[in-house]
Amino acid sequence: MKALGEFVGTFLFLFFAYGGTQTANQPIQRSTSTNATPDLNQLLYISLVFGFSLAINVWIFFRISGGLFNPAVTLALCLVGVVGPVRSLFIFIAQVVGSIAAAAAVNGLIPTRADDVLFRVALSQGTSVAQGLFLEMFFTIELVFTILMLAAEKTKATFVAPVGIGLALFVAELMGVYWTGGAVNPVRAFGADVIGGFHHYHWIYCASLAAGFYKLIKALNYEEVNGSQDLSAEEVEDKDEKTKRKREEKERRRGLFHHHTGRHFRGHHHPATPAATKHQNTGAEHGTRRASTGGFHSHRPSGDQGSMYTPYTNTGGISASIPTANGAVMNEIAHSEPRPQYTPSGERYVQDIWAQDRVQDRVQIKYDD
Repeated sequence: MKALGEFVGTFLFLFFAYGGTQTANQPIQRSTSTNATPDLNQLLYISLVFGFSLAINVWIFFRISGGLFNPAVTLALCLVGVVGPVRSLFIFIAQVVGSIAAAAAVNGLIPTRADDVLFRVALSQGTSVAQGLFLEMFFTIELVFTILMLAAEKTKATFVAPVGIGLALFVAELMGVYWTGGAVNPVRAFGADVIGGFHHYHWIYCASLAAGFYKLIKALNYEEVNGSQDLSAEEVEDKDEKTKRKREEKERRRGLFHHHTGRHFRGHHHPATPAATKHQNTGAEHGTRRASTGGFHSHRPSGDQGSMYTPYTNTGGISASIPTANGAVMNEIAHSEPRPQYTPSGERYVQDIWAQDRVQDRVQIKYDD
């Protein structure tokens, strides 16, 4: 799986790098000199306009409509199950109508020296239909696959997905503007051709195979290759079952497990758990009543002592009540409780050095109320 990803990534990287270099060194089509090169300022300007325009508008609309703006993207998201077929149909219609409206607005508002529509896409001189088809296919794959991996796959980078999407189009346009006009979007070509006239090879701008490769890597479970990149340190540790079992065994040896059925807030009973629990014990159950001013405690009964305690007052620290073999109870008060931290599930974590083992450990405190 890693080898496949490296192959495709290397291919796409060098494809656009080599293609951009080849384009920059091409002679101008209308020049009689073979040493003249294309106007790179023009190519760069067009590429930047498309890249920045897409990035900005995706950022604006991605919470409203999804910010697709491209039937190839809509089709890919439909095939992978992110967007439903009915919604995809309405989005497609909106994209086609929007492209025609934009082309008509630009043609009517911006004057030109000729009657031709200057923003149409066309194959360059010497570029065959087959070459144009495969060039547009690779341009579209680069853009659509970027969208699938940054937006369809929810990761830590999703919130900056519009930047990556805009950059992907910018790279595709740097190479594509010269050879095919750089459509990279069926409606980008369609809207302009409705106003300026269709080429006989217009269909090449409607091809996309990006969804096929995405489905392939999903079938190969690419998440297992580097699945921990979007996890926190605690999530990575919990995901590793072997590490998790070792940690549970370590906690069991240190006596963090408790096996009583004492009554908690709201009358809850809970099974054995590695978490220290906040208690409010009654004198009827334990013979003594403990006063606490907000502290937490864990306990480890031994022998036949059950859950007997001796009264104590906790002033906010972390305490461990450990019954000894002769029935006495040793209360060890550790340092004061640090600022609490909460997980998304509402669990509270504190960091403490247990007096029993003098070893720093992470103790999970769950509330029953």
